[in-house]
Amino acid sequence: MSEDWLDTIKWDARGLVPAVAQETGSGEVLMLAWMNRESLKLTRETGHAVYWSRSRNALWHKGEASGHRQVVRAIRVDCDADVVLLEVEQKGGIACHTGHHNCFFRALRADRWVEIAPVLKDPDAIYNQP
Repeated sequence: MSEDWLDTIKWDARGLVPAVAQETGSGEVLMLAWMNRESLKLTRETGHAVYWSRSRNALWHKGEASGHRQVVRAIRVDCDADVVLLEVEQKGGIACHTGHHNCFFRALRADRWVEIAPVLKDPDAIYNQP
């Protein structure tokens, strides 16, 4: 299979592109992560979201530790080919490592950030499983 489609992406100087995960059906933005060429290729091949962890400098298979995988229903690129949009089915209903449904659970109210969505599951219960 040709990989020409990967050459269309405008990777940054580190070989990364921002990737927005959007929930299929609701259209809700779940999270923003980064992808490199390998993670985007693996995402297409496996049908599950694979990102690049900048903090670990490694591939990150979404849900590998939590079980909250993202099944990819569509892959899109913006008009400049410098942002990827993944339409995903979020398994377990939790996309954020904090236990929230999505990573955008704080809103600016007056001059401070306020949590506007509940924690669905304690992160310790998600990640510190025996």
